Amino acid sequence: MGGNNKGTRRQFGAVRPLSSGRYQARYRGPDGIERPADRTFATQKEAARWLTLKEAEIARQEWIDPDAGTIRFGDYAAGWLEQRELSPKTEQLYEGLLRIHLKPTFDHMSIKDIREAHVRKWRTARRKSKVGKTTVAKAYRLMRAILNTAVRDELIRKNPCQIEGAGVESSDERPVLSVAEVFKVADAINPRYRALVLLATFGSLRWGELAGLRRRYLDLDDRTVTIRETVYDLAHLVPGTPKSKAGYRTVVLPSLIIDDLKRHLGRFAAPGEDGFVFVGARGNPLRRANFSKYWADACEKAGVKDVHFHDLRHTGNTYAAEAGASLRELMNRMGHSSPRAAMVYLHARENRARDIADALGERAADELKRSWTDTLDAADGDDDDDEDPPTVGARV
Repeated sequence: MGGNNKGTRRQFGAVRPLSSGRYQARYRGPDGIERPADRTFATQKEAARWLTLKEAEIARQEWIDPDAGTIRFGDYAAGWLEQRELSPKTEQLYEGLLRIHLKPTFDHMSIKDIREAHVRKWRTARRKSKVGKTTVAKAYRLMRAILNTAVRDELIRKNPCQIEGAGVESSDERPVLSVAEVFKVADAINPRYRALVLLATFGSLRWGELAGLRRRYLDLDDRTVTIRETVYDLAHLVPGTPKSKAGYRTVVLPSLIIDDLKRHLGRFAAPGEDGFVFVGARGNPLRRANFSKYWADACEKAGVKDVHFHDLRHTGNTYAAEAGASLRELMNRMGHSSPRAAMVYLHARENRARDIADALGERAADELKRSWTDTLDAADGDDDDDEDPPTVGARV
Protein backbone atom coordinates (compact mmCIF):
# COMPACT_ATOMS: atom_id res chain seq x y z
CA MET A 1 0.00 0.00 0.00
CA GLY A 2 3.01 2.21 0.43
CA GLY A 3 3.24 5.44 2.30
CA ASN A 4 1.86 7.86 -0.36
CA ASN A 5 -0.57 10.62 0.54
CA LYS A 6 -3.36 9.45 -1.73
CA GLY A 7 -6.40 7.65 -0.38
CA THR A 8 -6.58 3.95 -1.13
CA ARG A 9 -9.87 2.30 -2.03
CA ARG A 10 -10.09 -1.39 -1.26
CA GLN A 11 -12.64 -4.04 -2.12
CA PHE A 12 -13.95 -3.43 1.40
CA GLY A 13 -13.66 0.07 2.83
CA ALA A 14 -11.18 2.83 2.15
CA VAL A 15 -8.10 4.39 3.75
CA ARG A 16 -7.16 8.04 3.37
CA PRO A 17 -4.37 10.17 4.81
CA LEU A 18 -5.17 13.08 7.11
CA SER A 19 -3.40 16.44 7.32
CA SER A 20 -2.07 15.34 10.73
CA GLY A 21 -0.08 12.57 9.06
CA ARG A 22 -2.31 9.83 10.45
CA TYR A 23 -4.71 7.64 8.47
CA GLN A 24 -8.46 7.22 8.59
CA ALA A 25 -10.35 4.02 7.69
CA ARG A 26 -13.95 4.07 6.49
CA TYR A 27 -16.35 1.25 5.63
CA ARG A 28 -19.98 0.62 4.75
CA GLY A 29 -21.84 -1.36 7.39
CA PRO A 30 -24.54 -4.01 6.86
CA ASP A 31 -27.13 -1.24 7.29
CA GLY A 32 -25.74 0.58 4.23
CA ILE A 33 -24.34 3.52 6.19
CA GLU A 34 -20.72 4.51 5.66
CA ARG A 35 -18.83 4.94 8.94
CA PRO A 36 -15.31 5.92 9.99
CA ALA A 37 -13.27 3.78 12.36
CA ASP A 38 -13.49 4.75 16.02
CA ARG A 39 -9.87 5.93 15.92
CA THR A 40 -7.15 7.01 13.49
CA PHE A 41 -3.97 5.06 12.70
CA ALA A 42 -0.28 5.83 12.59
CA THR A 43 0.27 3.98 9.30
CA GLN A 44 -1.73 3.04 6.24
CA LYS A 45 -0.97 -0.61 6.95
CA GLU A 46 -2.53 -0.41 10.43
CA ALA A 47 -5.69 1.15 8.97
CA ALA A 48 -5.92 -1.57 6.32
CA ARG A 49 -5.51 -4.28 8.96
CA TRP A 50 -8.37 -2.73 10.96
CA LEU A 51 -10.62 -2.86 7.89
CA THR A 52 -9.74 -6.51 7.33
CA LEU A 53 -10.82 -7.34 10.90
CA LYS A 54 -14.02 -5.32 10.52
CA GLU A 55 -14.86 -7.15 7.30
CA ALA A 56 -14.37 -10.51 9.06
CA GLU A 57 -16.56 -9.31 11.93
CA ILE A 58 -19.39 -8.52 9.50
CA ALA A 59 -18.95 -11.88 7.76
CA ARG A 60 -19.31 -13.67 11.12
CA GLN A 61 -22.47 -11.63 11.80
CA GLU A 62 -20.85 -10.20 14.92
CA TRP A 63 -21.06 -6.57 13.83
CA ILE A 64 -22.72 -4.17 16.27
CA ASP A 65 -23.95 -0.74 15.26
CA PRO A 66 -21.46 1.64 16.95
CA ASP A 67 -24.22 4.24 17.34
CA ALA A 68 -26.58 1.85 19.14
CA GLY A 69 -24.86 2.08 22.51
CA THR A 70 -25.14 5.86 22.73
CA ILE A 71 -28.15 5.54 25.05
CA ARG A 72 -27.36 6.76 28.53
CA PHE A 73 -27.01 4.16 31.28
CA GLY A 74 -29.64 5.87 33.43
CA ASP A 75 -32.23 5.79 30.64
CA TYR A 76 -31.47 2.20 29.68
CA ALA A 77 -31.55 1.06 33.32
CA ALA A 78 -34.95 2.72 33.84
CA GLY A 79 -36.35 0.88 30.82
CA TRP A 80 -34.76 -2.36 31.98
CA LEU A 81 -36.46 -2.03 35.36
CA GLU A 82 -39.88 -1.30 33.82
CA GLN A 83 -39.69 -4.43 31.66
CA ARG A 84 -39.06 -6.79 34.59
CA GLU A 85 -41.75 -8.63 36.54
CA LEU A 86 -40.42 -8.17 40.06
CA SER A 87 -41.86 -8.54 43.52
CA PRO A 88 -42.55 -5.19 45.22
CA LYS A 89 -39.67 -5.79 47.62
CA THR A 90 -37.18 -6.57 44.82
CA GLU A 91 -38.39 -3.60 42.77
CA GLN A 92 -37.83 -1.32 45.76
CA LEU A 93 -34.35 -2.81 46.30
CA TYR A 94 -33.33 -2.30 42.65
CA GLU A 95 -34.69 1.23 42.55
CA GLY A 96 -32.68 2.11 45.64
CA LEU A 97 -29.48 0.52 44.33
CA LEU A 98 -29.80 2.44 41.06
CA ARG A 99 -30.66 5.78 42.65
CA ILE A 100 -28.16 5.72 45.50
CA HIS A 101 -25.22 3.68 44.19
CA LEU A 102 -25.16 3.46 40.38
CA LYS A 103 -26.71 6.59 38.89
CA PRO A 104 -24.42 9.10 40.65
CA THR A 105 -21.52 7.63 38.67
CA PHE A 106 -23.01 6.15 35.48
CA ASP A 107 -26.30 7.98 34.90
CA HIS A 108 -25.11 10.25 32.06
CA MET A 109 -22.55 7.88 30.54
CA SER A 110 -23.37 6.18 27.25
CA ILE A 111 -23.39 2.45 27.85
CA LYS A 112 -20.91 1.96 25.01
CA ASP A 113 -18.44 4.24 26.80
CA ILE A 114 -18.45 2.35 30.12
CA ARG A 115 -15.21 0.41 30.48
CA GLU A 116 -14.04 -2.15 33.00
CA ALA A 117 -11.72 0.49 34.45
CA HIS A 118 -14.74 2.69 35.21
CA VAL A 119 -16.46 -0.19 37.00
CA ARG A 120 -13.33 -1.01 39.03
CA LYS A 121 -12.91 2.62 40.06
CA TRP A 122 -16.59 2.86 41.09
CA ARG A 123 -16.42 -0.38 43.12
CA THR A 124 -13.21 0.67 44.88
CA ALA A 125 -14.74 4.03 45.86
CA ARG A 126 -17.90 2.33 47.16
CA ARG A 127 -15.96 -0.20 49.21
CA LYS A 128 -13.77 2.54 50.74
CA SER A 129 -16.84 4.51 51.78
CA LYS A 130 -19.20 3.52 54.58
CA VAL A 131 -21.34 1.44 52.22
CA GLY A 132 -21.59 -2.19 53.34
CA LYS A 133 -19.80 -4.82 51.26
CA THR A 134 -23.05 -6.71 50.79
CA THR A 135 -24.74 -3.63 49.33
CA VAL A 136 -21.83 -3.02 46.94
CA ALA A 137 -22.07 -6.64 45.77
CA LYS A 138 -25.82 -6.27 45.16
CA ALA A 139 -25.30 -3.04 43.20
CA TYR A 140 -22.56 -4.64 41.11
CA ARG A 141 -24.77 -7.64 40.31
CA LEU A 142 -27.59 -5.34 39.25
CA MET A 143 -25.32 -3.37 36.93
CA ARG A 144 -23.95 -6.60 35.46
CA ALA A 145 -27.49 -7.87 34.82
CA ILE A 146 -28.50 -4.62 33.10
CA LEU A 147 -25.45 -4.62 30.84
CA ASN A 148 -25.85 -8.34 30.09
CA THR A 149 -29.20 -7.38 28.59
CA ALA A 150 -27.49 -4.61 26.61
CA VAL A 151 -25.15 -7.24 25.14
CA ARG A 152 -28.16 -9.39 24.15
CA ASP A 153 -29.79 -6.30 22.65
CA GLU A 154 -26.61 -5.89 20.56
CA LEU A 155 -25.96 -2.42 21.94
CA ILE A 156 -22.50 -3.33 23.24
CA ARG A 157 -20.19 -6.17 22.38
CA LYS A 158 -18.92 -7.04 25.86
CA ASN A 159 -20.11 -6.45 29.40
CA PRO A 160 -17.56 -4.27 31.25
CA CYS A 161 -18.51 -5.90 34.57
CA GLN A 162 -15.73 -8.49 34.54
CA ILE A 163 -14.37 -8.25 38.10
CA GLU A 164 -14.04 -11.76 39.47
CA GLY A 165 -15.95 -12.29 42.71
CA ALA A 166 -17.32 -8.73 42.82
CA GLY A 167 -20.92 -9.92 42.92
CA VAL A 168 -20.39 -12.38 45.75
CA GLU A 169 -21.86 -11.36 49.09
CA SER A 170 -19.75 -12.14 52.14
CA SER A 171 -21.99 -11.24 55.05
CA ASP A 172 -21.11 -12.26 58.58
CA GLU A 173 -22.34 -15.62 59.84
CA ARG A 174 -25.65 -15.14 61.62
CA PRO A 175 -26.17 -16.66 65.07
CA VAL A 176 -28.05 -19.92 65.62
CA LEU A 177 -30.12 -20.04 68.78
CA SER A 178 -30.35 -23.15 70.90
CA VAL A 179 -33.81 -24.64 71.42
CA ALA A 180 -33.72 -23.37 75.00
CA GLU A 181 -32.94 -19.83 73.78
CA VAL A 182 -35.82 -19.91 71.29
CA PHE A 183 -38.24 -20.82 74.07
CA LYS A 184 -36.74 -18.21 76.39
CA VAL A 185 -37.56 -15.55 73.79
CA ALA A 186 -41.02 -17.06 73.23
CA ASP A 187 -41.64 -17.00 76.99
CA ALA A 188 -40.39 -13.43 77.31
CA ILE A 189 -42.31 -11.85 74.43
CA ASN A 190 -45.84 -10.47 74.59
CA PRO A 191 -48.14 -13.56 74.58
CA ARG A 192 -49.72 -12.33 71.33
CA TYR A 193 -46.44 -13.04 69.53
CA ARG A 194 -45.32 -16.27 71.25
CA ALA A 195 -46.66 -18.47 68.43
CA LEU A 196 -45.08 -16.13 65.87
CA VAL A 197 -41.63 -16.82 67.33
CA LEU A 198 -42.20 -20.59 67.40
CA LEU A 199 -43.65 -20.82 63.88
CA ALA A 200 -40.89 -18.63 62.43
CA THR A 201 -38.34 -21.03 63.90
CA PHE A 202 -39.85 -24.47 63.51
CA GLY A 203 -41.59 -23.67 60.22
CA SER A 204 -38.60 -21.79 58.73
CA LEU A 205 -40.91 -19.02 57.55
CA ARG A 206 -40.03 -15.54 56.37
CA TRP A 207 -41.53 -12.42 57.94
CA GLY A 208 -43.75 -11.70 54.92
CA GLU A 209 -45.01 -15.28 54.87
CA LEU A 210 -45.97 -15.04 58.55
CA ALA A 211 -47.63 -11.63 58.11
CA GLY A 212 -49.62 -12.92 55.12
CA LEU A 213 -50.62 -16.26 56.66
CA ARG A 214 -54.37 -16.89 56.82
CA ARG A 215 -56.21 -19.38 59.01
CA ARG A 216 -57.14 -21.65 56.10
CA TYR A 217 -53.47 -22.32 55.38
CA LEU A 218 -52.75 -23.61 58.88
CA ASP A 219 -53.87 -27.24 59.36
CA LEU A 220 -53.02 -28.18 62.92
CA ASP A 221 -54.61 -31.63 62.71
CA ASP A 222 -52.26 -32.49 59.86
CA ARG A 223 -49.46 -30.37 61.42
CA THR A 224 -48.85 -28.37 58.24
CA VAL A 225 -48.60 -24.76 57.17
CA THR A 226 -49.06 -23.92 53.49
CA ILE A 227 -47.52 -20.83 51.90
CA ARG A 228 -49.62 -19.25 49.16
CA GLU A 229 -49.49 -15.56 50.04
CA THR A 230 -47.02 -13.06 51.43
CA VAL A 231 -47.00 -9.43 52.50
CA TYR A 232 -44.33 -6.93 51.46
CA ASP A 233 -43.72 -4.47 54.28
CA LEU A 234 -42.67 -1.36 52.36
CA ALA A 235 -43.80 2.25 52.88
CA HIS A 236 -47.21 0.60 53.10
CA LEU A 237 -48.23 -3.06 53.19
CA VAL A 238 -48.41 -4.66 49.76
CA PRO A 239 -50.15 -8.06 49.50
CA GLY A 240 -48.52 -10.48 47.09
CA THR A 241 -47.46 -14.01 46.36
CA PRO A 242 -44.13 -15.85 46.71
CA LYS A 243 -41.61 -14.52 44.22
CA SER A 244 -40.69 -17.96 42.86
CA LYS A 245 -42.47 -21.25 42.20
CA ALA A 246 -40.45 -22.87 45.00
CA GLY A 247 -41.92 -20.36 47.46
CA TYR A 248 -45.30 -22.10 47.13
CA ARG A 249 -44.91 -24.97 49.55
CA THR A 250 -46.31 -26.92 52.48
CA VAL A 251 -44.15 -27.32 55.59
CA VAL A 252 -44.73 -30.06 58.15
CA LEU A 253 -44.51 -28.79 61.72
CA PRO A 254 -43.23 -30.58 64.83
CA SER A 255 -45.88 -31.54 67.39
CA LEU A 256 -43.84 -29.53 69.92
CA ILE A 257 -45.50 -26.25 68.86
CA ILE A 258 -49.03 -27.40 67.93
CA ASP A 259 -50.61 -26.65 71.32
CA ASP A 260 -49.14 -23.14 71.25
CA LEU A 261 -50.59 -22.57 67.78
CA LYS A 262 -54.01 -23.83 68.87
CA ARG A 263 -54.04 -21.45 71.84
CA HIS A 264 -52.98 -18.61 69.58
CA LEU A 265 -55.82 -19.24 67.11
CA GLY A 266 -58.29 -19.25 69.97
CA ARG A 267 -57.06 -16.00 71.53
CA PHE A 268 -55.32 -13.74 69.04
CA ALA A 269 -55.93 -14.61 65.35
CA ALA A 270 -58.41 -12.69 63.21
CA PRO A 271 -61.73 -14.53 62.77
CA GLY A 272 -62.85 -16.46 59.69
CA GLU A 273 -61.05 -18.73 57.27
CA ASP A 274 -59.50 -15.73 55.53
CA GLY A 275 -58.52 -14.04 58.80
CA PHE A 276 -54.82 -13.42 59.32
CA VAL A 277 -53.20 -15.71 61.87
CA PHE A 278 -51.00 -12.89 63.21
CA VAL A 279 -52.36 -9.39 63.77
CA GLY A 280 -51.57 -6.45 66.00
CA ALA A 281 -53.22 -5.65 69.31
CA ARG A 282 -55.99 -3.68 67.55
CA GLY A 283 -56.55 -6.37 64.94
CA ASN A 284 -54.53 -4.52 62.31
CA PRO A 285 -52.22 -6.33 59.87
CA LEU A 286 -48.81 -7.14 61.31
CA ARG A 287 -46.16 -4.46 60.71
CA ARG A 288 -42.47 -5.02 61.28
CA ALA A 289 -41.98 -1.51 62.67
CA ASN A 290 -44.68 -2.04 65.31
CA PHE A 291 -43.32 -5.48 66.23
CA SER A 292 -39.67 -4.44 66.60
CA LYS A 293 -40.10 -3.03 70.13
CA TYR A 294 -41.70 -6.28 71.36
CA TRP A 295 -38.83 -8.25 69.80
CA ALA A 296 -36.09 -6.08 71.30
CA ASP A 297 -37.65 -6.22 74.76
CA ALA A 298 -38.05 -10.01 74.61
CA CYS A 299 -34.43 -10.56 73.52
CA GLU A 300 -33.16 -8.33 76.32
CA LYS A 301 -35.32 -10.11 78.91
CA ALA A 302 -34.21 -13.53 77.62
CA GLY A 303 -30.54 -12.51 77.66
CA VAL A 304 -30.15 -13.05 73.90
CA LYS A 305 -27.96 -10.43 72.21
CA ASP A 306 -27.49 -9.29 68.59
CA VAL A 307 -30.24 -11.54 67.22
CA HIS A 308 -32.56 -10.44 64.41
CA PHE A 309 -36.03 -11.86 63.89
CA HIS A 310 -34.87 -13.39 60.60
CA ASP A 311 -32.31 -15.39 62.57
CA LEU A 312 -35.21 -17.56 63.75
CA ARG A 313 -35.63 -18.83 60.18
CA HIS A 314 -31.87 -19.36 59.97
CA THR A 315 -32.06 -21.28 63.25
CA GLY A 316 -34.94 -23.46 62.05
CA ASN A 317 -33.12 -24.26 58.81
CA THR A 318 -30.10 -25.36 60.86
CA TYR A 319 -32.28 -27.58 63.06
CA ALA A 320 -33.72 -29.24 59.93
CA ALA A 321 -30.25 -29.89 58.53
CA GLU A 322 -29.05 -31.34 61.83
CA ALA A 323 -32.14 -33.57 61.94
CA GLY A 324 -30.91 -35.19 58.72
CA ALA A 325 -32.74 -33.27 55.98
CA SER A 326 -31.25 -33.78 52.53
CA LEU A 327 -30.36 -30.89 50.25
CA ARG A 328 -33.62 -31.28 48.30
CA GLU A 329 -35.65 -31.50 51.52
CA LEU A 330 -34.00 -28.33 52.81
CA MET A 331 -34.71 -26.52 49.54
CA ASN A 332 -38.37 -27.55 49.70
CA ARG A 333 -38.72 -26.52 53.34
CA MET A 334 -37.00 -23.16 52.81
CA GLY A 335 -38.78 -22.39 49.55
CA HIS A 336 -35.64 -22.05 47.44
CA SER A 337 -35.32 -23.13 43.81
CA SER A 338 -31.50 -23.22 43.81
CA PRO A 339 -29.28 -25.21 46.18
CA ARG A 340 -26.92 -22.30 46.96
CA ALA A 341 -28.76 -21.05 50.05
CA ALA A 342 -29.63 -24.54 51.32
CA MET A 343 -25.99 -25.59 51.14
CA VAL A 344 -25.22 -23.14 53.94
CA TYR A 345 -27.11 -25.33 56.37
CA LEU A 346 -25.41 -28.59 55.47
CA HIS A 347 -22.75 -27.92 58.04
CA ALA A 348 -22.82 -28.82 61.71
CA ARG A 349 -22.55 -26.50 64.64
CA GLU A 350 -19.75 -27.23 67.06
CA ASN A 351 -21.98 -29.03 69.58
CA ARG A 352 -23.58 -31.10 66.80
CA ALA A 353 -20.14 -32.08 65.52
CA ARG A 354 -19.31 -33.27 69.04
CA ASP A 355 -22.53 -35.31 69.18
CA ILE A 356 -21.63 -36.98 65.90
CA ALA A 357 -18.11 -37.74 67.11
CA ASP A 358 -19.46 -39.25 70.37
CA ALA A 359 -21.98 -41.40 68.51
CA LEU A 360 -19.24 -42.54 66.14
CA GLY A 361 -17.03 -43.49 69.07
CA GLU A 362 -19.84 -45.42 70.81
CA ARG A 363 -20.61 -47.36 67.65
CA ALA A 364 -16.95 -48.19 67.12
CA ALA A 365 -16.64 -49.35 70.76
CA ASP A 366 -19.70 -51.61 70.42
CA GLU A 367 -18.33 -53.14 67.23
CA LEU A 368 -14.93 -53.66 68.86
CA LYS A 369 -16.58 -55.36 71.85
CA ARG A 370 -18.57 -57.72 69.60
CA SER A 371 -15.44 -58.56 67.62
CA TRP A 372 -13.52 -59.42 70.79
CA THR A 373 -16.35 -61.61 72.11
CA ASP A 374 -16.65 -63.49 68.80
CA THR A 375 -12.90 -64.15 68.82
CA LEU A 376 -12.97 -65.67 72.32
CA ASP A 377 -16.05 -67.76 71.55
CA ALA A 378 -14.33 -69.24 68.53
CA ALA A 379 -11.24 -70.03 70.63
CA ASP A 380 -12.84 -71.95 73.58
CA GLY A 381 -16.19 -73.00 72.15
CA ASP A 382 -18.26 -71.40 74.95
CA ASP A 383 -18.78 -68.01 76.52
CA ASP A 384 -18.91 -68.92 80.25
CA ASP A 385 -15.45 -67.77 81.29
CA ASP A 386 -14.68 -65.05 78.76
CA GLU A 387 -12.33 -62.41 80.04
CA ASP A 388 -13.47 -58.81 79.80
CA PRO A 389 -13.01 -57.20 76.39
CA PRO A 390 -10.49 -54.42 76.14
CA THR A 391 -11.59 -50.85 76.81
CA VAL A 392 -11.63 -48.35 74.01
CA GLY A 393 -8.10 -47.19 73.30
CA ALA A 394 -6.39 -50.38 74.48
CA ARG A 395 -4.32 -52.34 71.99
CA VAL A 396 -5.97 -55.59 70.92
